[in-house]
Amino acid sequence: MEFHHVSVMAAECMQALQPERGGIYVDCTAGGGGHSFEIARRLPEGSRIISLDRDDNAIAACSARLAPYADRHTIVKTNYDRIDQVLRDLGIDAIDGVMWDLGVSSHQLDERSRGFSYTADAPLDMRMDQTCGLTAADVVNTYSEEDLKRILWLYGEEKFSGRIAHAIVTKRSEAPIETTTELATIVAGAIPAAARAKESQHPARRSFQAIRIEVNGELDSIAPSIRAAADMLKPGGRMAVITFHSLEDRITKETFRELATGCTCPPEFPVCVCGGKPKIRLLSKKPILPGEEELEINPRSRSAKLRTAEKL
Repeated sequence: MEFHHVSVMAAECMQALQPERGGIYVDCTAGGGGHSFEIARRLPEGSRIISLDRDDNAIAACSARLAPYADRHTIVKTNYDRIDQVLRDLGIDAIDGVMWDLGVSSHQLDERSRGFSYTADAPLDMRMDQTCGLTAADVVNTYSEEDLKRILWLYGEEKFSGRIAHAIVTKRSEAPIETTTELATIVAGAIPAAARAKESQHPARRSFQAIRIEVNGELDSIAPSIRAAADMLKPGGRMAVITFHSLEDRITKETFRELATGCTCPPEFPVCVCGGKPKIRLLSKKPILPGEEELEINPRSRSAKLRTAEKL
């Protein structure tokens, strides 16, 4: 299947990152190469764009998309929490801009065999890197009821997490749960009919999100990656983070606040004794949201939020 992914808020990201200034830029979530392409085509001669992704399909698609800019483009298969190690391996000690487009891509949702979507029947996989690691089937069929309840609540903010976890454990005692359709049916059946009737979207949406996050360890990588990138940004360098749900946005917001504050002393201390200094300044206090035109063209952008900052 051809890799398809619509880059969200590309114009707003470019306005924040200002790649026209030149230098070294990093796209931590290459996907189909949309944002990397927008950066590459704006870079002056002698500049460089480095794209990171752990999905082999994304690596291939991004490489093809940026073929016209091969002289300034490098792509690395890795998770973005290794950004500092990747840059060191490339002999780079400072960068001018960095961005993240978090979450699952349109391609990953649309390609049935990947098992990300509750609307298409497929094996329970959900791995962004299909060459290694835990699968959704492993989570669903081996986690304890208590652990299932925990991740459904923590990562999906699913108020019926207990009922759903119990239904999963009961069903798998009869036979392993192997497909997305099976799981979606179990989840929907565990939610009270009155609550299902109020849903504007599929009742399995939150549970699938939670299991996907657990499989890929998505939330664990955000803060370390932002901190590492901030350390490597040159003064005046820019960062941009696009999030798609409240958990991602909360981590991004709190990490930005931490980096913009510097001091880690308890509030009751009369003076700072830690010596921490702010590393960034926020370019906008509130997140930037997609415009009406983008929402019409790409409905999946409706939950997107963009936060931006500049290195001091």
